[in-house]
Amino acid sequence: MKIKLDENLPARLAAVLENLGHDVDTIADENLSGKSDGEVWDATQQETRFLITQDLDFSDVRRFAPGTHCGILLVRLHSPDRQSLILRVAEIFKDKDASDWEGCFVVATERKTRIIRASS
Repeated sequence: MKIKLDENLPARLAAVLENLGHDVDTIADENLSGKSDGEVWDATQQETRFLITQDLDFSDVRRFAPGTHCGILLVRLHSPDRQSLILRVAEIFKDKDASDWEGCFVVATERKTRIIRASS
């Protein structure tokens, strides 16, 4: 899966996801740190990447309707320290088949992962 990590996630997560077989770019690696959400979104979509973020600005499913983009994983942890974020995202990608998440809006908490697909 082609993934882009938002700047609000630990840089070490890129290596973890790469070790699981994913093609990962980060906002920092592409000199997009501090850029607007619109610029981040445009770059993500131009590269046909699945965005992983904690940014609630990407949580509006009316604006980011499933089926209209390459996919979003919104990570919502109560205590989102670096280690917890790395462990939770790694767990999701180890335990779930993310290959069919293209175009989906996915929300992950400590306990569950909710996948919202495009309506038919």
